[in-house]
Amino acid sequence: MTSPNRRTAHAEATRQAILAAARRLFVERGYFETRVEDIARAAHVGAPAVYATGGGKSGLLRTLIEAGTHGGDADAIHARIAAETDPDALLRFIVDATRGVFEEWAPLIRQVTDAAPQDPAVRESLETAHAGLRRGLFRTADRLAELGALQPGLDAGEAADLLWYFLNDQSYFTLTGDLCWPPSRAADWLHHRLRTVLLH
Repeated sequence: MTSPNRRTAHAEATRQAILAAARRLFVERGYFETRVEDIARAAHVGAPAVYATGGGKSGLLRTLIEAGTHGGDADAIHARIAAETDPDALLRFIVDATRGVFEEWAPLIRQVTDAAPQDPAVRESLETAHAGLRRGLFRTADRLAELGALQPGLDAGEAADLLWYFLNDQSYFTLTGDLCWPPSRAADWLHHRLRTVLLH
């Protein structure tokens, strides 16, 4: 008889295989061109296992986005924001953090961005990703305000808007995709611009 621990481990391994297959196929083929059967075949499971794991394609996509948005790194990032006392170091940190997330998730987010206008479930997943990023940016803006580091007349809400303007996905897509800048150059430029527009 299989032990409960072994069954649990097998179920989690199956779940991770399904999520990995879905992520790879979404990136390679696009969301609409990927079928549940394709995911099942790539993960070496039956289609019912895919539905049981995520409830179909939209559920799998939502699970992937939530894993990237609410993963263990998010808590560490928020703790670092709260602890930082140097405004410029805080800006550098948040730029590097968003760059890291972008580099890891950009291929999937690009597909999600392309599919979102045509599918409400995909659009909801994209909004979840954006909400997670904005939470970190609001915390950064609030911390800069607490440190008295913002430009005269600039409040935390406006600072959060500026952080979003410079650090959202489309900004990185423009710099690294359209302009073909290396991510390191994009991060340096974003840090410099944010320091200029936010800090006194």
